[in-house]
Amino acid sequence: MNRRLPKTGTAGLLTLLDPHVPDGFINERWNVRPDRGPHRHFSAAQLWRTHLLTVLTPAHSLNQLVALLSEQRAWRAFARLSHRERVPDVRMLHEFRARVGVGGLRTINDWLKLPFIERAAGWSHAVGLMDATDLEAACDGFKKKMPKLTPPTARPWEIARSKPARAAGLWATKNTP
Repeated sequence: MNRRLPKTGTAGLLTLLDPHVPDGFINERWNVRPDRGPHRHFSAAQLWRTHLLTVLTPAHSLNQLVALLSEQRAWRAFARLSHRERVPDVRMLHEFRARVGVGGLRTINDWLKLPFIERAAGWSHAVGLMDATDLEAACDGFKKKMPKLTPPTARPWEIARSKPARAAGLWATKNTP
C-alpha cells in the first residue's frame, strides 16, 4: 500500500490512470451531433481527456497544452488522439467546457469517485473521505472588478483656454544672399 505514483506528466502515470476514465459514460451524455454546421471531429471523451491533461501534465493552460500536444506521444495516446497533426484547438476545448458546464464536470467527478466511496465503505477504520470539489478558489475577488475612484490630493487646475493664442512670428523660410 506504500506504492508511489509515477511523476506528473509521465507516460507511466497516464497509462495507470487511463483505464479509470469513463469514456462510455461521457460519450453517452455529451457526444451530441450538431443539427447544422460542421460535425465534430473529436468525441466528448477525447475532449475531456485533453482537458484532464492540463491537470496531469506540466502544461497548465490550454494554449500551452495544445502547443505541446503534437510533440508528446504519451499525452496523445492518453487523450486517444490518433494523429499528431489532428489535435483539438483551444476554441474546441472552450466550447466543450461551455457545453458540458460545471454541473456536467461535477457529474463526471461523482462517477469517478463512486468506486472509491464503495470501496471505502468496507474499510474498518475509515473515518471520512475528503472531497474538495465544491470549495471556492482561494482568491481575492474578481480580476476585472472596477477599481474605486481615489480622491484627488492636489487642487484642481484653474479654468483656462484650451488652446492658447497663436504666437507672433515668421513661419516662412527666406532666402538671404
